[in-house]
Amino acid sequence: MSTQAELDSGTLVDRFTLKALVEACLVVEEGLTSTREVDLGMMAGAGIIPPPLARADQMGLDEVVAKLERAAQEWGDGFEPPTILRRLVAQGRLGVKAGQGFFPYARPDAGWEESPVKLETRGETAIAWLDRPPANSISPDVVEALEKIWETVSRSGGVRALLIASANPMLFCAGADIKAFTKLNPEQGKRMADQMHGLLRAMERSSVATIAAVNAVAFGGGCELAMACDFRIAAESATFGQPEINLGIIPGFGGTQRLPRLVGEAKALEMNLVGEAISSHDAYEHGLVHRVVSDHELFDTALQWARKLAGQAPLAVEQIKRVSAADELDAGLDAEKRGFASVLGSEDAREGISAFLEKRSARFEGK
Repeated sequence: MSTQAELDSGTLVDRFTLKALVEACLVVEEGLTSTREVDLGMMAGAGIIPPPLARADQMGLDEVVAKLERAAQEWGDGFEPPTILRRLVAQGRLGVKAGQGFFPYARPDAGWEESPVKLETRGETAIAWLDRPPANSISPDVVEALEKIWETVSRSGGVRALLIASANPMLFCAGADIKAFTKLNPEQGKRMADQMHGLLRAMERSSVATIAAVNAVAFGGGCELAMACDFRIAAESATFGQPEINLGIIPGFGGTQRLPRLVGEAKALEMNLVGEAISSHDAYEHGLVHRVVSDHELFDTALQWARKLAGQAPLAVEQIKRVSAADELDAGLDAEKRGFASVLGSEDAREGISAFLEKRSARFEGK
């Protein structure tokens, strides 16, 4: 064992960093928490930035394993590389340099590097990475980027499945960008709503299969985007909600229509009127998601689904989706758009949005 004199400040930091990583891996292995919650807790509670799992991804998990093996020889068995770490390395998930480690990382196609939604093509599968810090909120530029990606993918002729994922390991999409909405005049707001509705309906009728990989928060427009996908795979830490009621408005991208078709009228009414979020397991129980997996397995699982769906007969996929996308949904969506426009111009909506931005409780008067 090293003597105290040999432990200079650099060695102490290195030893502490490696031990923190080992402990982080062990609590994930034991099912006590998720990779997201470990890193979030270490940032918020201990002020460690970057947190251990993200730091390991940046270093390269193969290099981290080698460092831990050397540390175990010098400092003892407490530094042995955890099973989860060895498994990720064996799977080729080496961190940022491989595009995936504990967390997935976008490697966008040329020309998409600066887009708020980045396109990455992997053969017959494409990935739309939501990447608009800090919350991936839906704004006019995000809608335009999603439209551009969809046009690129649907016209390519070679892409059969589109995976929608987040480049932010801490959330999927927190909903609409309320500040951006307040800057839109009624005509601009209607145009954006029409754009988003048109995009989501096009996705539902296309031969391209769509999968949402929901890694954490999917609120409002983020939940509505996920609901318009053919499949939703959720991480353990994921939460879903339609909190628009708390702003004095209603869901505007299909939340009043797709949600009851997935979870039933009673649960949908509860989610839309109460505005409280539900967990990934509640979402699975009520039919909102198709699978719930460990956070660090989310992207791989969703990618496997995408690759499976990409191999299906495209004409059959398209017809199954078209006949399943019932026409009465269009009538419901039109009613939702009218209702959204009606309440958006109300005094209650202005109060709700102001209260949200000012971080205070809203005082609604029914006006």
